[in-house]
Amino acid sequence: MPEKKLDSAHYYNIAQLRVESWNTLKSESTKLHSFPRGSEDEKTHKKILGQLLKDLEGVECFFAFPGLSCIDSLREMLERQEHTALSHKIAEITKNLVSDRYRSNPDFLEDEDPGTDLSDKGEYTEVAKKNYFEVMFVEDISQAEENKLRNDLKEMRLSNEQFAYGIVVQRSFEDALIALQFNFNIQAVVIRYAPPYHSKKITPVIKPFIQNILKLKYSSKAPTELGPILGTMIKKFRPELDTYYVTDTALSNLKDSTLKTFRRIFYRTEDLQELHLTVIRGISERYETPFFSALKDYSKKPTGIFHAMPISRGNSVFKSRWINDFGNFYGRNMFLAETSSTTGGLDSLLQPTGSLKKAQQKASDAYGSRNTYFVTNGTSTANKIVVQALVKPGDVILIDRDCHKSHHYGLVLAGAYPVYLDSYPIEEYSMYGAVPLEQIKEKLLQLKKAGRLSLVKMLLLTNCTFDGLVYNVEKVMQEILAIKPDMVFLWDEAWFAFAGFTYNYKQRTGMFAAQKLFNKYQTDSYREEYNAHIKELKKNEIPRLPNPDEVRIRVYSTQSTHKTLSSFRQGSMIHIWDEDFRKKSENTFMEAYMTHTSTSPNYQMLASLDVGRRQVQFEGYELVEKSIELAMVLRAKVNDHPKLKKYFDVLTIGNFIPKKHRKSGIKEYYNSKEGWNRMETAWEQDEFVLDPTKITLHIGRTGVDGDTFKNRYLMDKFNIQINKTSRNTVLFMTNIGTTRGSVTYLTNALLKIADELDQEFKTLSQKEGNNRRDRIKSLTEDFPPLPDFSYFHHSFQAVPGVPGGNIREAFFLAYNEENYEYMPLTDCLPAMEENRVLVASSFIIPYPPGFPVLVPGQVVSKEIIRFLTALDVSEIHGYRADLGLRIFKDNVLNRQKTVSSMGSMGNNAKKKITNLKN
Repeated sequence: MPEKKLDSAHYYNIAQLRVESWNTLKSESTKLHSFPRGSEDEKTHKKILGQLLKDLEGVECFFAFPGLSCIDSLREMLERQEHTALSHKIAEITKNLVSDRYRSNPDFLEDEDPGTDLSDKGEYTEVAKKNYFEVMFVEDISQAEENKLRNDLKEMRLSNEQFAYGIVVQRSFEDALIALQFNFNIQAVVIRYAPPYHSKKITPVIKPFIQNILKLKYSSKAPTELGPILGTMIKKFRPELDTYYVTDTALSNLKDSTLKTFRRIFYRTEDLQELHLTVIRGISERYETPFFSALKDYSKKPTGIFHAMPISRGNSVFKSRWINDFGNFYGRNMFLAETSSTTGGLDSLLQPTGSLKKAQQKASDAYGSRNTYFVTNGTSTANKIVVQALVKPGDVILIDRDCHKSHHYGLVLAGAYPVYLDSYPIEEYSMYGAVPLEQIKEKLLQLKKAGRLSLVKMLLLTNCTFDGLVYNVEKVMQEILAIKPDMVFLWDEAWFAFAGFTYNYKQRTGMFAAQKLFNKYQTDSYREEYNAHIKELKKNEIPRLPNPDEVRIRVYSTQSTHKTLSSFRQGSMIHIWDEDFRKKSENTFMEAYMTHTSTSPNYQMLASLDVGRRQVQFEGYELVEKSIELAMVLRAKVNDHPKLKKYFDVLTIGNFIPKKHRKSGIKEYYNSKEGWNRMETAWEQDEFVLDPTKITLHIGRTGVDGDTFKNRYLMDKFNIQINKTSRNTVLFMTNIGTTRGSVTYLTNALLKIADELDQEFKTLSQKEGNNRRDRIKSLTEDFPPLPDFSYFHHSFQAVPGVPGGNIREAFFLAYNEENYEYMPLTDCLPAMEENRVLVASSFIIPYPPGFPVLVPGQVVSKEIIRFLTALDVSEIHGYRADLGLRIFKDNVLNRQKTVSSMGSMGNNAKKKITNLKN
């Protein structure tokens, strides 16, 4: 019988390996009954169980449950040949672990056997109402000292406390970081005195999962320095945690950086009770939801309503004979909390001073911004607020042409001149990638050469595109700031709200990169690096590092909280890290915020944003990591299953990102032969990375286009909702609400679809078969070219021959119906052959994904017409299928040419000719 060992290569993360290891142990333990006592088979199988326990010991040492004591107990039972009891205990531990029941019964960790069946304990006991977390103590202490610490802290806990915690002790710097990476339950860290650096617990099983920790180079540091360094590392990897430091160093000798790193510093002589109370207080403060709590309190008050909203308190609903079913569906609390009041503990979103202000401050802390504002009508509005706040008429914006339509409409409102940037095309799958940094720099240098660099105000990019492409935010900002040191960055992170809660993702967010660059540019070491860089530059070479005396960090991120985190629909946030906000932008930002924000915001939405912030601070790391794990599991399942890979391919990094943008060389997260590639290196180095929670399935071999596959198969047959399709792909997403059952259901649905396609192919007539093969060839080999942005017609160019267009003028010129006409798509190409220039008078926006193919003032190219003809989406906003494409009349363009060519003519002359438009 072969020896059973854990093979780490085929597990994405330690959580997956841990659960599967316990399941394997459970399965193997039941086999002991089938072997005669004392037989060679029994001895061999006991060795297998012993090896599995040994491998698990290297994992469980970082957890409170089941923990090392449990492994020791199981090993003793195995040696005593208590096979039935052993099998039963392993089964119960596995059930409690997989179901997370132990976290609903926190006292069980201290008082009961880890193998106890918790299923009959119920969910409504006082114990179950407690919120469980773990505190990690970092100190090289003996087992006896650990036991005493555990008992002393246990005696301090009160039965009526809202929170209960377990203790995890790690004895070295490396062990502490490994535990933080593995153990989602840790919410507070106490670093006591000077821990040693190296771990004695790193086994081959866990080694593949901790390469980022093993690469750290702090082993040469003095032991007294390791405590503060560890505190800094915790703030880098899991900043939501409360950190405390216990030391004997006199206050006068503590560095300022150490004082700022820790929430509180204790001394050895201080009472342990003070530490306990401080830990509980820290958790309580994060748990607080100022606005949600105020809304709950308000709903409980007896209130007389002589104000707006008959629906408030449910009075117009529950008394009605005709709509009381509406009230019963949503429940009474929804209506008790519905109000127009901004007092009584509530607050005004437009000018918050109380609970909403506190809620936004807490969100700012959670997301790492300097300022955070709640938005109740979606990120579309958040985008318009930021653009209007920072950009005035005549300013120039570098903007991703494939960004969401709200940005383009925002430019119309602001009167800015867009310089459109083209993403690289992925023609095989009928989608666009992202904008290469070199193209952004090239446009910026063209503007500099034309003398318009001073007018350039903002770079606007979609960070995490619909399809999951993520920029190297730090690199982009650094190299752009080297050319334009006061550039404002707007990162549309609508699909990236979750990214701030796990390190790989976090380092590519606007807020994290802003803070990192700001701190970097303040240091003497950076100034030395910059000076050396300038000396090494060749003649006319463009610097890649910004001047520390000139650079300003001004970064804005818009976030659709509701898309990937817990919030009601349209709940969004604006995050700001702008060192000049108070001096330059606060007034205009508030004007724009007032312009677009309702005076009657939805309080339920605001409460959901408040509660969603609490969630990500306590379990964001765990939930995001699990959503990534489930995405990876789905990838592996499709890749490995012979029936699924017959019709489907999960597109890889290599499919989405050209090799020249992948410094790491990593082209896929998983393959059947080698298992998993660690994603850390790619996320540190590559110009673009692929968010694994966006799973694009190529379906070309089914012979069914994306839209039909979505509607006919996924929705109609299995009620599976997806977000986007292309001509030959469908996009699935995992998020913090995705469950293992959901992934299993999707996998099962794909298997049934594959079976149905098998049967369908068998029943096709010869002609039907030929048609299907032609369709498959079309979807897998014939790729319609994707059009780039053409150019603005010279009538609408900000400066002739220089990037930038007057989109606002073109937009409002079309308000006069005499200025445009409609042309059927079938007539467009013939008209172009006759040398007619067609210029769009409206936005043309296929949905999904929701970015413009044409904008007002843009010249229509042949490629764009061919692309529109080949589109198979159900909605094209701005296009009338019954009338055709809306374009400007030739005589209008001629008049515009005259007006735009006047150049330096006086205002009166301009006004006279401009009146021709009317």
